[in-house]
Amino acid sequence: MEKVLEFVQNNLMYVMLALVSGGMLLWQTVSSSGGNRISPLQATLMLNREDALVIDVRETGEWASGHIPNARHIALGQLEKRLNELEKFKDKPLIVNCQSGNRSSAACSTLKKHGFEKVFNLNGGIGAWREAGLPVTTK
Repeated sequence: MEKVLEFVQNNLMYVMLALVSGGMLLWQTVSSSGGNRISPLQATLMLNREDALVIDVRETGEWASGHIPNARHIALGQLEKRLNELEKFKDKPLIVNCQSGNRSSAACSTLKKHGFEKVFNLNGGIGAWREAGLPVTTK
């Protein structure tokens, strides 16, 4: 036990680094409970192969500046009130996106809480979608 204590004292910086990085990994695991994160490429495959539905939870101004084609716009603040619009899609994969992936994580949690099982969070949001060179529309 003395040798462990001595090691920790002599290598305090490395021990702290290990604790912080472990904590960050744990936080990432715990905070991703809002839905399975998928990349834009995975989302594209899901759209093409499984007829997934995209739900954009950004605000109206953000939506108007460009969104994924055929996406449904339901701002995060309206999601609980408008869940009835999504009931018929309960068996379909739902890809939820926002600007960066944070609001969509909260939306994924809400959807799961209301019985939607196939819920996916677009990792990096519309920014990652655009960066991947995928189509965006304003219509």
